[in-house]
Amino acid sequence: MPKVGERAAALANLAAPGQRNGTPYRPPDADEVLARFCPLLTPQSAALLVGAPDAATRLSALGDELYQVFAAPGIDAAVVRLNALIARCHAQPYLAKDHGQPYHLHFHGTGQNFVDALGGELATGVALLIDTLGEQRFGQCQAHGCDRVYVDLTRSGTRRYCDPPCAARARVLAYRTRRAAD
Repeated sequence: MPKVGERAAALANLAAPGQRNGTPYRPPDADEVLARFCPLLTPQSAALLVGAPDAATRLSALGDELYQVFAAPGIDAAVVRLNALIARCHAQPYLAKDHGQPYHLHFHGTGQNFVDALGGELATGVALLIDTLGEQRFGQCQAHGCDRVYVDLTRSGTRRYCDPPCAARARVLAYRTRRAAD
C-alpha cells in the first residue's frame, strides 16, 4: 500500500490533464478515475468511496485540486493551496488502530461526504511530508514533455521524475546531447 503522499500524487496524475511521458495526457472519465484509484485504498475505504454520492465526480475534482498543489510555482503557493484544501475538507486528527498496527494518527476530513474525508487525509499527508522531510520532496516531473507529479520518499531525496520511463528518457536525452556536443 503506497504512502498517503504517494496516493495523493497518484490521484493528481490520474485526474489532471497535461503531458505524460512526452505525449498529451487526457484523464479518463470520472468513473474510470474512481475505478483506477480504488485499488490504492484499503478494501473498506474503497467500498465507502464507491458508495458515496457523486464519488467519481468529486474524486476527479479532488485529483485536480491536489495536482494544483504539486504543480504550484513554488512552495509558498503550494502551501496556500494545500492549507485551503485542508480547511475545505475539515481535516481533523484522530487515533486509529487498523491492519494489526499500533495506534497511529489519521486525518480524515469531517466534510459532507467520504471524498472530503479522503481529501482531508491526502492533503494532510502531503502537509506532513513537507513538515517531516522538507519542501523539496515533491514536484513536477523534470523530463521534457511531462508535467506529471511525484513524491520523493527516497533516503537521498534526489527523485526528480514521475516514473522510471521518464527518468530513462531524460538520461537518454542527456546522453545524446553530450554525444552531439563531442
